Amino acid sequence: MNYTRFARRHYLQGSTPIEHLPNLSKHLGGGVEIFVKRDDLLPGAAGGNKTRKLEFLVADALEKGADTLITCGAIQSNHCRLTASWAAKEGLDCHLILEERVEGTYQEDAGGNNFLYELLGVKSKTVVPGGSDLAFEMEEKARALMDHGKHPYIIPGGGSNSIGALGYAVCAEETMAQLNQMMLDISHIILPSGSAGTHAGMVAGMAGIHADIPVSGINVAREKLAQEEMVHELALESAEKLGVLSGILRESVVCYDGYVGEGYAIPTEGMVEAVKLFARLESILLDPVYSGKTAAGMIDLINTRCFDKGSKILFLHTGGSPALGVYMDSFR
Repeated sequence: MNYTRFARRHYLQGSTPIEHLPNLSKHLGGGVEIFVKRDDLLPGAAGGNKTRKLEFLVADALEKGADTLITCGAIQSNHCRLTASWAAKEGLDCHLILEERVEGTYQEDAGGNNFLYELLGVKSKTVVPGGSDLAFEMEEKARALMDHGKHPYIIPGGGSNSIGALGYAVCAEETMAQLNQMMLDISHIILPSGSAGTHAGMVAGMAGIHADIPVSGINVAREKLAQEEMVHELALESAEKLGVLSGILRESVVCYDGYVGEGYAIPTEGMVEAVKLFARLESILLDPVYSGKTAAGMIDLINTRCFDKGSKILFLHTGGSPALGVYMDSFR
């Protein structure tokens, strides 16, 4: 793949590590070995997967003469935190549209990512009810800022468009280079599937390098069919942007929706157990919304023998641990 023609900021400082999780693998049994790609260790305030997307999105914004970034997310959004982080680093203003997806959960003085928005100097936070048209809200904010002489650039939720997804096409290539160097034959990649950019970028990237490693997403919000269609559409757009000629078949996009629970960001027993296992067996912190539910899904798939004995599974850790403090009641 050739992505040199796309504007890119270089926030990464080398490849994120791939680690074996021997204690968790032994604990689960079943003859499956688990590895983790540590994108929680990416640069940016407290790290996480959005930094890969923002390398391309912020570069596009700067190329277009922007002095302000506008984006949206849930009230404890890791994407909003990292957008604010790189806006601060680049000397850009940052405005957030925060969706209260679970009614009554927003607190102005909450900790976690909400506190970090303030610490990072976000210029404004606009809280809107769950189900609001976030694209419209961001456009309204952009118009208001333009009336005051600003030059805003809108980044979609999760940084998930064909520009942001380039970051995970690059990650696919990076990952395969590491696996080749380690002589590690991975059977399957498991990752969170939310706004679709990470999942779609990995699918497009794996197709672009002909890696032939299945990539499955654990849904954090939507039902299976809707999520798969969204990921497939964005994967096709990303592949076209990269000039990847091999087709990405609809059946190659697989999502599991059995681990969402009552809804986005609402804790589940499986998530709590997975977060505790990763912490106590491998000293790795997951988050309650994305990586925690994804780990719960992966653990269940292993326990129910969905993977053959001898399989090696790579778990993509997308970060998000700053939100743990807001969910303390779920763990105590």
